[in-house]
Amino acid sequence: MTQRYSPEPGVARDKQWQQVVERTHAKAAGLAATLKTDDLLPHSMLDADFVPSVQLNIALFFQSLTMDHELSRDDTRPIVERAMRLVRDGMSLEEILTNYRVGTAFLWSQSISALEPDEYPLLPELGLRLTNYLNLVVTHIATVLIEDSRQPRWDILERQGEIAADLLAGREVSGGTGAPEIPIAEAFLVAAVRLGEPAPGTLTALRNRLGLLPGTFLYRDNGGWIALVPLRPADEDDPAAALSSRIGLSNNAIQPECWIGVATARTRADIPGAYTEAQTVAETARALARPETICTRSHMMFEYSVAAGGATLPALAALLDPLADHPALLETLDVFIDREFNHNAAAQVLFIHRNTVTYRLSRIAELSGYDPLLPSGVSTLMAARVAQRIVTYPARTTDPPRRRAD
Repeated sequence: MTQRYSPEPGVARDKQWQQVVERTHAKAAGLAATLKTDDLLPHSMLDADFVPSVQLNIALFFQSLTMDHELSRDDTRPIVERAMRLVRDGMSLEEILTNYRVGTAFLWSQSISALEPDEYPLLPELGLRLTNYLNLVVTHIATVLIEDSRQPRWDILERQGEIAADLLAGREVSGGTGAPEIPIAEAFLVAAVRLGEPAPGTLTALRNRLGLLPGTFLYRDNGGWIALVPLRPADEDDPAAALSSRIGLSNNAIQPECWIGVATARTRADIPGAYTEAQTVAETARALARPETICTRSHMMFEYSVAAGGATLPALAALLDPLADHPALLETLDVFIDREFNHNAAAQVLFIHRNTVTYRLSRIAELSGYDPLLPSGVSTLMAARVAQRIVTYPARTTDPPRRRAD
């Protein structure tokens, strides 16, 4: 049984412990809201409703510091259920526990900075309590996973993941080992989900909607999620609208919380190419903050063509390097393009005189060597601006789809 910290008798020591707990709790809770943008953390932590999980863990850990008994399985149930859902959706237990380790180490290193020098003697006790907490939570997660793995549905989930990996990689779908046969459609909508700044639970709700579509296979890649949704004849006319209707998702959000790139695979052999196309569309829409939640290549033919350039993107983006120290010129270029090269409309948006727009455009031509008033110049600048946004908002590395046994 865990005992409440009391290194030596006295009200002063108890008060000091309470103050330390409150201060470190506040520091950790504040950090949780900013972790999504921290490059020190694995990307896989960011596509699994990570912030709500962190907040749950922080609240429960600091609650445990005030208890005189060990946390029960009921106490840790919300955390365990989140881990269960991630495993069922394709995340390995190793990755979940690695996320725990990395996230906890980061929070610990940042939170203890709130301590005062005379409070440093409390560090060993805090560290011990954190270690005990993590061991307990990991034990509960492992126990429930083992219990769940004995259920029949586990074989079906494993088999669905294997099928999705084979289809996306262009491999022949191999036979299952004891799992029930699962029907596979011949044609699919391939949807790549990429995150922006979703509210807690958004990704889980979206994944559940996709997973409930009959015959759909889900695959978790390093960039987000891939859904293989059986293609219906009417879907080919407008794949984005078709998917939006089938999952009941509005496609006119003011600021999407995620972007879904959709491509059509008319045969199973087309799936790998459609997978690449859907990823490119989703990553490009995310980098450019497109207004549509669900996009296809037809929504952004110019931008897609630039993004598909691959290795040429950095060189294209570098054409704007001479403007790096002139944010007003870049802003003017963006507004001028958005307002379809209309000087007066650009001036109204920027709250400047029309002549100022003309002057800034001439400065862009002078510094970059490309005149935005000429078709050849403005088309090059438009492509360079798209490339710059994609390069500065890089796509996450996506490994080839692998089966669990690989």
